[in-house]
Amino acid sequence: MLHARSSALLLGASLLATTLAATATLAQAPAGTGASPGLPAPDLAHEAQNYSQVTMWPEGAAPRAPDGFDVKAFARGLDSPRGLLALPNGDILVAEATTKAKPPAEQDEKAKGQVQSGSAGVSANRITLLRDADQDGVAETRHVILTGLNQPFGLAFAGDHLYVANTDGVVRYPYKPGDTTVTGEGRKIVELPAGGYNNHWTRNLLLSRDAAKLYISVGSASNIGEFGLDNEVRRAAILEVNLDGSGERILASGLRNPVGMDIQPESGVLWTAVNERDGIGDDLVPDYITGVKDGGFYGWPYSYFGQNPDPRLKGQRPDLIAQAIVPDYAVGSHTASLGLAFYDQAAFPAAYRGGAFVAQRGSWNRSSFSGYKVIFVPFKDGKPSGPPQDFLTGFMVDPGTGKAHGRPVSTLVDGRGGLLVSDDAGDTIWSVRHRS
Repeated sequence: MLHARSSALLLGASLLATTLAATATLAQAPAGTGASPGLPAPDLAHEAQNYSQVTMWPEGAAPRAPDGFDVKAFARGLDSPRGLLALPNGDILVAEATTKAKPPAEQDEKAKGQVQSGSAGVSANRITLLRDADQDGVAETRHVILTGLNQPFGLAFAGDHLYVANTDGVVRYPYKPGDTTVTGEGRKIVELPAGGYNNHWTRNLLLSRDAAKLYISVGSASNIGEFGLDNEVRRAAILEVNLDGSGERILASGLRNPVGMDIQPESGVLWTAVNERDGIGDDLVPDYITGVKDGGFYGWPYSYFGQNPDPRLKGQRPDLIAQAIVPDYAVGSHTASLGLAFYDQAAFPAAYRGGAFVAQRGSWNRSSFSGYKVIFVPFKDGKPSGPPQDFLTGFMVDPGTGKAHGRPVSTLVDGRGGLLVSDDAGDTIWSVRHRS
């Protein structure tokens, strides 16, 4: 964290904040975004499957950030890096895992598209420690500290324990920051329903602000409950447990696929990024970020973006639809918005303080591509205060052909005030720092 700045830097940050605030006041949010996005009529004939074709980043190439920021590879040569965690000593942990490819004889068109686009394959199933000892934004050393896991994604650290969210449960390991291996035996503290629709195998973790509770995000097993709601128990929800796994309760439900979670620094409210449903239009339904209300129901599968009934479930559960909460902020349809990190440091200009970085892994089910970037949503008084801004781009090289170099998954503000972004298709973690 930076504690002092020159008067010129303070003036520049102030001017940038003023400019962005004016832009937010005058500009309208792009279609499908904002607190009140325009929602077209459902298109029940919509069947788009449009997979990108990922080619690795060329030597020397990197995503693009706004003027004043530098982007470099924090770590290359990983195997589908997903969830990120900053340890108290500055080390970074990354979960390496991916969607498991079906055997060729069992692959439908969707499964074939996942394999061709690099979204499915053999999962590494490990946790790797990355250390940037000289603090230059590049990890000099790496150590595999856990192997033989089951599609790990979420990571958390509290007390003397490392928590890992596999697709089928949360495992707690004894661990001390600085160690380059985990020697103690893990204990599964929470059983979870495994797998899920498309990429809904991810299970994310977040500590409560007082480090007394653990939040667990669990995506749905289906698009709109087509496999029966008996298969959706404890799914499409955020669970809350004590640090030993006891006391489980459903914090919020009706969240089709909540992945990214973070605490908004001004309000102290838990926010999540949610992937919405498929099959009713290119521009329906918008993915969103929202503050999570304790006990709240957010509509899935019966309604979307509040109390808009899904026509495929016509007449079902009007009682629940009447309770459905309108999400706070739409971030575009089929963007696969996964990572969510609030900026709570001082190294970036003041306009970024308290705002949200959202990693959009990108569409596969829209006739023209959406997402494939990291956006920034400014906040004021704990709420979004302006239209989303492109922050990290260049993952999609050619929307006409679908050629892409990578797909961003998770965002993390590190202890030095930089932003880390995992790129599972590009096998890279990117470091973004502001030149001060």
